[in-house]
Amino acid sequence: MPRIDSHVHFWDYDPVQNSWITEDMEIIRRDFLPGDLGPLLSANAMDGCVLVQVNQTEAENEFFLKLASAHNFVKGIVGWVDLCSGDIRHRLERYQTEKKIRGFRHILQDEADRAYMLRPDFARGIGSLREFGFTYDLLVHPDQLPNALQLARTFPEQPFIIDHLAKPAIRDRELAEWKKGIFNISRMENVYCKLSGMVTEAHWESWTNKTFIPYLDVVVESFGTDRLLFGSDWPVCLLAGNYKEVLNIAEDYFSAYSPVEKEKIFGGNALAFYGL
Repeated sequence: MPRIDSHVHFWDYDPVQNSWITEDMEIIRRDFLPGDLGPLLSANAMDGCVLVQVNQTEAENEFFLKLASAHNFVKGIVGWVDLCSGDIRHRLERYQTEKKIRGFRHILQDEADRAYMLRPDFARGIGSLREFGFTYDLLVHPDQLPNALQLARTFPEQPFIIDHLAKPAIRDRELAEWKKGIFNISRMENVYCKLSGMVTEAHWESWTNKTFIPYLDVVVESFGTDRLLFGSDWPVCLLAGNYKEVLNIAEDYFSAYSPVEKEKIFGGNALAFYGL
């Protein structure tokens, strides 16, 4: 079973386009491209990755497609498209011809309207994804989980996946409300969850593997091992660690699990969810 990192990013750094990279994130204020990631994947016995959107432009989709065509370890792409657009079906028809584009994402976590995902025009776009065989990544914060649940209930045949465990406040050791939201949405069998983005939600300089056990316990109890995917969130994870350290959090936690369960979490579930 190939090992797949389900969540990585590439970018040509631009201070305007990447304005979310603030001064305290100096380490990632540069270009990150396949040549930087390839050796890390090889060194950590990873066979491929899923490349996930950063900017909300279709130009980035074209940039990703060029990179993916030149680097076979990029197995799939989660891009961006304006789901609120009146010609969304036309746009999806175009992307259906690009076999490496497997799904789409929007930066829902930054929307001032916390129910943005329930807007009729956005929901109409979500409703078109299944017809064309696309997945949808939910980038949300814990306060948005009830709305994400409503969205998943509205489209029970649409495959959704929660990025970064919905970003629990690990540095503040907050658990209760996030846990409730995760448990509720996990009852929807069309919703998966990525084991990604944890280190940047903790104290960057002082976390240990044990820091994440309460949060991993919750998602394993909620989703089981059939709907969880390992993702590094490289290169954002470099703010609080390195690739090997981030991978080790998950490998350490699941070390006593069966070989079949580990194959699912570190590759099989990504193959199934994204249709790689």
